[in-house]
Amino acid sequence: MRKILTIIICMAIAFCFPHYAFAKEEKIQAQAVVLMCMDNNEVLYKKNELEHLSPASVTKIMTILLVLEAIDREDIKLDDKVKASQNAVSMGGSQIWLEVGETMSVEELLKAVVVASANDACTALAEYVGGSSEGFVKLMNERAKELGCENTNFENSNGLDDTVSNHYSCAYDLALISGEVMKHELIKKYSTIWLDSLRNGETELNNTNKLVNTYEGITGLKTGTTSNAGFCIAATATREDLNLVAVVLKSDTSDNRFNTARYLLDWGFANYEAITPLIDSDRLTPIMVNGGVFKEIKPVVSDNKKIVLKKGSKKVEYKYNIKKSISAPIEKDDELGNIDIISDGKKIGSIPLVSPNSISKITLKSIFFDLIGKI
Repeated sequence: MRKILTIIICMAIAFCFPHYAFAKEEKIQAQAVVLMCMDNNEVLYKKNELEHLSPASVTKIMTILLVLEAIDREDIKLDDKVKASQNAVSMGGSQIWLEVGETMSVEELLKAVVVASANDACTALAEYVGGSSEGFVKLMNERAKELGCENTNFENSNGLDDTVSNHYSCAYDLALISGEVMKHELIKKYSTIWLDSLRNGETELNNTNKLVNTYEGITGLKTGTTSNAGFCIAATATREDLNLVAVVLKSDTSDNRFNTARYLLDWGFANYEAITPLIDSDRLTPIMVNGGVFKEIKPVVSDNKKIVLKKGSKKVEYKYNIKKSISAPIEKDDELGNIDIISDGKKIGSIPLVSPNSISKITLKSIFFDLIGKI
């Protein structure tokens, strides 16, 4: 009787509140997980998301990010030739069996890292970008801090954890880094490859991410496995304009890793949707500037990120909160107000409104030059 009553209550909740959804704990077969929307870093589900754990080869998402950013800055090029060092060749685990002095292009090495998780290729790229493995690790940790990763410390570029003592990250930080990687369209050229090869077909590359060949909308990204870390993955996917990443750390089997990631992504796509807020520019009214060389300033939108809504939510409303006046001096990007985004009577986001330029304070000198200009 109690079981029947529970079922009836659950059905009533589902009928009255179609957006009221819960992930099932028993489906989460890992020590720590995060499901995050990559468009705005909103966490949709979490479990032990800040726990310090070995990320194994999921570490390589930071290496990949730094390589992609170096390419964007034109510090390196895809067709640059990289010579393998003794240090790179000595890496164990997954590899493409580089030989000392062998040269490969940045693109070939990057493909080997993304698709086959090659530790030797990863180290070769790290040395090329950072000047040395140690120099690259410093860059990794600096970039992690810039991204807001407060529970991460890298000691190598590839995630091999048998010779390091303080190499760790957490599911939340790895989701942040994954989202940053996926801003680079180039990554999808490699992260969606299922089978490929190097050395004119002599070296086969088989993607370690088995979701690439089985999951609708998959875009990447990286698996990792060591005896210390267990089975890990950062899985990214896109459906109907919603971009999600599921980070799964320390599963006890490979199947549990992929099943957990698949479940989290399915749950996210089934229960959430993404919208881009609609801004009415006519409501961005000018603000009076007190004591400035210009008398008014019109605010602009600082960052119009997507908003994640539970499916079945009511119509989205916008509340414009704009200052009536402000005193000079004003710096570019100074806050002038915000737009609150409301759904189902609750605030679900806020868009900053800022100054598009600076306005200096009026002085006798500025008055003098203004008069001269009018003569």
